[in-house]
Amino acid sequence: MRFVPSGLSVAPVSKSFKAALVLPAVLVVASAFAQVAPPEVTANSWVLVDATSNQVLASGNPDARVESASLTKLMTAYLVFDALKSKKINMDQTVMPSENVRRVKTDESRMFIEANKPVTVHDLVYGMIIQSGNDAAIALAELVGGSESQFVMVMNTTAKRIGMKNTNYADVDGMPDPNHYTTAGDLAMLSTRLIRDFPEYYSIFSEKDFTYNKIKQPNRNRLLWLDPTVDGLKTGHTKAAGYCLIATAKRLLVSTPDASRRLVAVMMGEQKEHNRVQDSLKMLNYGYTAYDALRLYKTNQVIESPRMYKGATDNVQAGVLTDQYITVPKGLDDKIKPTITDTGTLIAPIKKGQQIGTVKMMADGKAIATFPLVALQGVPQAGLFGRLWDSALLMWQKKK
Repeated sequence: MRFVPSGLSVAPVSKSFKAALVLPAVLVVASAFAQVAPPEVTANSWVLVDATSNQVLASGNPDARVESASLTKLMTAYLVFDALKSKKINMDQTVMPSENVRRVKTDESRMFIEANKPVTVHDLVYGMIIQSGNDAAIALAELVGGSESQFVMVMNTTAKRIGMKNTNYADVDGMPDPNHYTTAGDLAMLSTRLIRDFPEYYSIFSEKDFTYNKIKQPNRNRLLWLDPTVDGLKTGHTKAAGYCLIATAKRLLVSTPDASRRLVAVMMGEQKEHNRVQDSLKMLNYGYTAYDALRLYKTNQVIESPRMYKGATDNVQAGVLTDQYITVPKGLDDKIKPTITDTGTLIAPIKKGQQIGTVKMMADGKAIATFPLVALQGVPQAGLFGRLWDSALLMWQKKK
């Protein structure tokens, strides 16, 4: 399983689909250096990810095909959040649910909306996330996509775009279908993207209950009551899928007081609801105790100032545009050494954010992660005399 943001180029629904952060490209999972084995769990497949450094810490059958059940609603929410962020829809908007919401059976999760009875987008979003309402998911899909089938097409396009190579959607709520499947690894990827791309809506997942039509329903994620650092994410259950849970927690970094660290644990196919809760908590605690997260560089920190030619200045400041972290097993932090390679001779003009090198983090002779070294400032071309002078220098260097 390769857990990095996808570089696939697919027509996005809106600009918010673009990666918001420059993250390290993980060459090996951190567990390759693990000092302590992960705890045993009863899930059929599972993944533990450090979302701060974008690294897989541990996993079991992460690429096994599984039913996603109500975890499907994370992709539904992703697209709804995108529509909200792009102002295609708004929270105060009134929706008239179609007759299709009547197909939700009495034994399914629902928020109890009624066909042709107005409801706000706000209530539908909260009903889908907190109450896991299948009826809410259908109404939102029809609002954003025009129809559920068109919305499902966008779900699949988006899944491919963000790197979910082993996922296919057939509906918006997660009801069983032979063409509806995913993997624990893909769900971990989707979860971290959702948290990162839409922080303004993420807090909804931490709400413990929601009331609609005088019916109060609790959030099915029991970890919200058991661990104060847990603030999401979503439960799922069908007879075929078993009990599933994506749990995420955010805790302060002891070594870096002004920073925090987020872990995401995906548990699929548990036999009992109790098991998904306990296994998720065990795995989160394992990630925080067995591994350390290190902030390698801060936003806009100058790492080096390489020589450049034909520019208004002789050097360009190079660094990272966002905080860069790495997660390693405890005791390995003092062995990490950075190595920097450049992309070749730098010729102006240089744009801000343009990659001009690569930083590779090494430990015991092995590559842990790499991330791009970028220009922290734009550098325009020099005047005619400056360009001619540097051209002469370059020709002289080639002859040496």
